[in-house]
Amino acid sequence: MILNAYFCAGLNSFRHFFFMAQKTSSCQYIPNDIQRPDVPLIFGEQLSHTFSAKESVTAVDQVDFGISEGKITAIIGESGSGKSTLLKLIYGLLEPSEGEVRYKGWLVPTRKDKLIPGHDAMRLVSQGFEDLNLYAKVWDNIASQLPNTNLARKESKTRETLKRLKIDHLAQQRVADLSGGEKQRVAIARALINEPEVLLMDEPFNQVDAAFRDALQQDIRTIVEESGLTIVLVSHDPTEVLAMADELIVMKNAKILEQGNPEMLYYNPRHSYTAQLLAKSNILTAEEAAALHIETDTNIGIHQEDIHYKPDSEGAFLIKDIRFRGFFKELILSNGSLTLHAIYYPTKDLSIGVSVNIEVVRYVVFN
Repeated sequence: MILNAYFCAGLNSFRHFFFMAQKTSSCQYIPNDIQRPDVPLIFGEQLSHTFSAKESVTAVDQVDFGISEGKITAIIGESGSGKSTLLKLIYGLLEPSEGEVRYKGWLVPTRKDKLIPGHDAMRLVSQGFEDLNLYAKVWDNIASQLPNTNLARKESKTRETLKRLKIDHLAQQRVADLSGGEKQRVAIARALINEPEVLLMDEPFNQVDAAFRDALQQDIRTIVEESGLTIVLVSHDPTEVLAMADELIVMKNAKILEQGNPEMLYYNPRHSYTAQLLAKSNILTAEEAAALHIETDTNIGIHQEDIHYKPDSEGAFLIKDIRFRGFFKELILSNGSLTLHAIYYPTKDLSIGVSVNIEVVRYVVFN
């Protein structure tokens, strides 16, 4: 710590000697920076970013967060919530309007600090495959990221990376001729070949067919487990990341509402928005809850799977609609003043217009 602080203050002439340290520090870009050793791997404090146009738009507003090493963290939220802006702030593509972002305790350099923006220890896989040469072969797209100083190593490293992403059979094909899922694997391989410490991905499964999405997610998780890579990804669809993420950051209207592991946020969210986003939960006011004999002073959430029902000719609720969702169906239940959504599984002989009684077996009280 003392050496690093002293180095930043005045030993820039020894950059070549401290190359590995500098890959994760900001010494060569922000000479007056002092490391904070007491923070998570990626740390944001009171971080804001405002886009200035005819009208200023605040995309990230006074957020605090911490991202752990060797984990997969997913930033989730509806479109326009600030997810991609936060990812670019972490990478250093955007400059904070207020607050700071740190990596391993060091400030993340931005456009004002270095000629080519982007943290040296990180790689970003953006939406739309902008970084790929569509008319070059898969092999060339990946091998081009390595220098020609050691051709044998370049060849073996490229071959190893292709195999790791299970695209070695595509090596001689043009990227333009590949499917969306195959292109995404090429983009990830291109980012990983130089062994970054952090991989950032913006909507990585957007153009991947649903049938192949799970396989790609599990391959990414295997890479994390084998290499200790840290991944931060953005998604507007929480169903994409519930099974693969270790941590979730929930954003809405430029704010971070909450952060935690997926299971905790699913079953015990503090905000109604999180419950709706992750579980499509029924959100009830205190007055509506009272109609179900639930006493509360605040809003509650009832997950669809936590509503049990039984046909009863004198039941208080009527099945207004039945929606096919694949292996289960969704019931729309109404008593005239209150509408609830419930999971219908296993499917039995229920039909629209049938009266039912319901039982709420679990609910969440929001702060």
